[in-house]
Amino acid sequence: MAWQGLTAEFLQVPVVTRAYTAACVLTTAAVLELLSPFQLYFNPHLVFRKLQVWRLVTNFLFFGPLGFSFFFNMLFVFRYCRMLEEGSFRGRTADFVFMFLFGGILMTLLGFLGSLFFLGQALTAMLVYVWSRRSPQMRVNFFGLLTFQAPFLPWALMGFSMLLGNSILVDLLGIAVGHIYYFLEDVFPNQPGGKRLLLTPSFLCYWMPQKRTPITCPSLRSSQDPCSSDPIQGQG
Repeated sequence: MAWQGLTAEFLQVPVVTRAYTAACVLTTAAVLELLSPFQLYFNPHLVFRKLQVWRLVTNFLFFGPLGFSFFFNMLFVFRYCRMLEEGSFRGRTADFVFMFLFGGILMTLLGFLGSLFFLGQALTAMLVYVWSRRSPQMRVNFFGLLTFQAPFLPWALMGFSMLLGNSILVDLLGIAVGHIYYFLEDVFPNQPGGKRLLLTPSFLCYWMPQKRTPITCPSLRSSQDPCSSDPIQGQG
């Protein structure tokens, strides 16, 4: 009965959060028995010369062996991915998936320059950063130790990650990519002469139809957006 209750609860989680969290857990479980981390990390030579294209994805799914660091990262992935998907991305699954794709591609390019081979932690930092900028008045209790407003959370997360022995470059990469996304999606379109530059591809909109729901989101949804079926004025 307890297992059925957990399964039912998990199925209530939004689809992107559910899929990404499950993929991370399954990847780590597979490493325990079947795989080696050396089969998962990002290596451009193996990707493009040996056609091991799965590495473009698996390097975002592995958070290290089971331990405190793994559960710490899973907690933040699940919590803030879900809060984004149920908040500013409610009814906008295609847009949310596009944010993952945009962030993943940019992190892969920049991570290659910095010789970073596992980028799941950077993706977590990006999710936390975007949520924090869209919830500036929210107060966060950080493990019962500190209470501060949401925009400070990515930096607190980075500091705690350093205490766990992780590289600061990974968190900085995620924060930087999160800021680029936030600026292009939420800030620049609201400037004089600005417009939305991050338009969700039509094929994603076709596979994941958008639902029009009244949400509070600082970005503008213009009529040029391929995911919009009608012109929208104001906030969406």
